[in-house]
Amino acid sequence: MGSFLKHWPRIAVTLLPLVFALLHAVGAVRLGVLQHLDEIIYDSRLRATMPNTLDERIVIVDLDEKSLAEIGRWPWSRNKLAALTDELFDRQQVSLLGFDVVFAEADESSGLKRLTELAQKEFRGQAGFAAQVEQLRESLDYDQVFARALEKRPVALGYYLTSDREGRASGVLPEPVMDKSDLLGRQVPFTSWDGFGSNIEQLAKAAPMAGFFNPVIDGDGVVRSLPLVAEFKGQYFEALSLAMFRMLAGLPAVKPGFPKDRVLGRNYHRLESIDLHKDGKVLSVPVDDRVSVLIPFRGRGGASGGSFKYISASDVLARRLPAGALKDKIVLVGTTAPGLVDLRVTPVGETYPGVEAHANVISGLLDGKVMVKPDYSVGYEVVILVIAGLLLALALPALSAPLAVLMSSVTILAVMGVNFWLYWSYGLVLPLASALTMVVTAFGLNMSYGYFVESRSKRELANLFGTYVPPELVEEMVKDPDSYSMKATSRELTVMFCDMRGFTKMSEKMEPLQLQHLLTGVFTRLTSIIRGNRGTIDKYMGDCVMAFWGAPVETADHAHLAVKSAMEMSNAVREINQDHRARGLPEIGIGIGLNTGVMCVGDMGSNIRRSYTVIGDAVNLGSRLEGLSKTYGLDIVVSETTRKLATGYAWQELDSVRVKGKEQAVAIFWPMAPKDRLSPEAATELKTWKTFIKAYRAQDWDQCDMLMLNLLRMNEKRYLYQLYSERVASMRLLPFDPAWDGATNFETK
Repeated sequence: MGSFLKHWPRIAVTLLPLVFALLHAVGAVRLGVLQHLDEIIYDSRLRATMPNTLDERIVIVDLDEKSLAEIGRWPWSRNKLAALTDELFDRQQVSLLGFDVVFAEADESSGLKRLTELAQKEFRGQAGFAAQVEQLRESLDYDQVFARALEKRPVALGYYLTSDREGRASGVLPEPVMDKSDLLGRQVPFTSWDGFGSNIEQLAKAAPMAGFFNPVIDGDGVVRSLPLVAEFKGQYFEALSLAMFRMLAGLPAVKPGFPKDRVLGRNYHRLESIDLHKDGKVLSVPVDDRVSVLIPFRGRGGASGGSFKYISASDVLARRLPAGALKDKIVLVGTTAPGLVDLRVTPVGETYPGVEAHANVISGLLDGKVMVKPDYSVGYEVVILVIAGLLLALALPALSAPLAVLMSSVTILAVMGVNFWLYWSYGLVLPLASALTMVVTAFGLNMSYGYFVESRSKRELANLFGTYVPPELVEEMVKDPDSYSMKATSRELTVMFCDMRGFTKMSEKMEPLQLQHLLTGVFTRLTSIIRGNRGTIDKYMGDCVMAFWGAPVETADHAHLAVKSAMEMSNAVREINQDHRARGLPEIGIGIGLNTGVMCVGDMGSNIRRSYTVIGDAVNLGSRLEGLSKTYGLDIVVSETTRKLATGYAWQELDSVRVKGKEQAVAIFWPMAPKDRLSPEAATELKTWKTFIKAYRAQDWDQCDMLMLNLLRMNEKRYLYQLYSERVASMRLLPFDPAWDGATNFETK
């Protein structure tokens, strides 16, 4: 309770994003930016998870530019459409045909009028004149010809619904698919229109199955969904895609699917699904609050999109397809020609053919994979917001900045993980933007409050670090004292062990004061390099210096700075040796080991003596790597974790080693030079070495010998190459070992 009261102001501030997010979720305060962000998330996820595979069941006969060029501008005479229909059913043997176009006007062919007039002149006064004229008229009545082609065939015509002040209507609507009495008096929020443009009566009677092809256009102008059932003056009609699917399923009856009354009560007005009833079986298609389904886009769309096969209508009419090429296919007649204005802006393309949207819905219905924003999405959003918001509000004020970042990140990943799992496994599109925004905002407010309101001076504590770290780092710590503590923590750091070679021989030959002076000079030079690169000196141990980077002041590029220090120290030793040779002093060498990992850092020791230091397995490995530098004849040996973070250098892999106390092998490396300073000769040598290492681990000793000759020719004095040359000679005597992982074991420290 005391901790809660202590952090209450900060908790209250952190709760503010939760309050606004809940108001948005329940619709009390709609935040357009969150709605837009949800749409962006949905679109991105949709594009990332599209199957991008061909659905061979559905074919689109395209009124494309090629067809318009060959046959003429749209609309075509109905006798051509009759020929197209006959070709598809008689010769190609399709199973179902749908038209994503509307035939709203009679075919006023001027040829029909002219030929009728000629017939009247030619046959006037002759016996049977009227019958001959009527016979001629019927043979040239293209609407009648097209109607006969549609009769008694599985055809669904298309039409459109409109909304304008005058409620214009043309053509004949099909029979409603659902009766108002089925709604049980509930005011379901169907997508509603007050006008329509449908097919002429002659065609509507010939093909009584029809469906509207209107999409739902969201506020940003993007088509993401199609209404399955829409309302027009108290009657309910089905979409073209649903009409075609019902024809495939044997025309099941359409009924509204409500949530269970015992759960939500009869005052709940949203549909949960559109239910298809046939022979005692029910197929439920889940719908959203507009009685719509999200279009399950399969790919980018169009003839080159790869989702559906596109065939030019002119090729069908010209009978360029082999007979039976479309046998048992579901065919949709639509257009991709820009001039016919049926291209839509969708999440997967800005010029997406409208006909393919229906093809996607039919495909999804056939597979039972129609995505939907369910009726309980608001409840889901509220639950997620409350759980995540309260958790963050209660926990963040008590956490340090790194832990707050970690917890916020984990919360974001958890919220996204659950949301994506429901999307991928069950096709549920649930809101995500409000939860993500709430988490980020709660974290930001929490950190801001802690920085601007709760910050207290801890300069005394920061000044204690002056014993351990460079003054310039202490100055940084004083600027934000609350971020630093002497308490032990675990964090990712880079540790260095630097040992002076030849120290034992020097101590035997030099006077103590002379030796002290030499060591002081060397350590002063090396220490200045470490401090200049923001390193913390841990301790001096005889002829060895230990340092680390990343604490107490967090440094993002700690690995890079450690490698930079090591290379500068190696160069400094070469300069020192030049001076020693000139003065007749013994030369020295150094071995440096670097490792990056999670270490425990803090003020440690006894009540008598304490120091700010690092401990842990990562530290021990750094010490082992320093010892390996002599084995490989190099002054610097670096672990793989350090190499991955220090990306600005060209690295030569030395080996994969298993050091004492570690069961898992680790790769070790040597920094050849900064990448921008690597000479062409060194780059060639490095490339050859990489090929050698690959052959070595594959136990291809013949290739190793050939590559080693090249390496020795490039750098014959390189001890590393001599070492591996001896290894290859030794390994060649052994049989091939499939279990060998290529690692070298070291049992000593």
